[in-house]
Amino acid sequence: MNEEKPITTTLPQRHATMRVVAMPSDCNYTGDVFGGWIMGQVDIAGSIPAISRAKGRVATVSVNSFIFKQPLFMGDIVSLYADIVKVGRTSITVNVEVYAQRDPIKPTCVKVTEATLTYVAVGEDRKPRVVPAED
Repeated sequence: MNEEKPITTTLPQRHATMRVVAMPSDCNYTGDVFGGWIMGQVDIAGSIPAISRAKGRVATVSVNSFIFKQPLFMGDIVSLYADIVKVGRTSITVNVEVYAQRDPIKPTCVKVTEATLTYVAVGEDRKPRVVPAED
């Protein structure tokens, strides 16, 4: 069987929203990272700009798209980049891109995941509230 080589890339030229290393507890017995772990990290990264824009608490209301492009392995350095793409009356939609840097001997970087999530701004009562105007 001819194994396909992943398309390598470079990290975006901006600060990552979040970086983390995939650890053994995040993986199955073969060293592949659980998809649910990646989804959790994407949700955390996406919430960071949403919380900042909402000036307070947000709740995830939908995962609009989630594409796994390449596998993620134990020991990969995972960089997540989150950008707001739409602000509604109470909602904030965020795109998240995930990259893996691996193999320190022969460094490679691959895009592993991309997703779009929508958050809703909520008050202390956990009910939707209006997203404040930008400063």
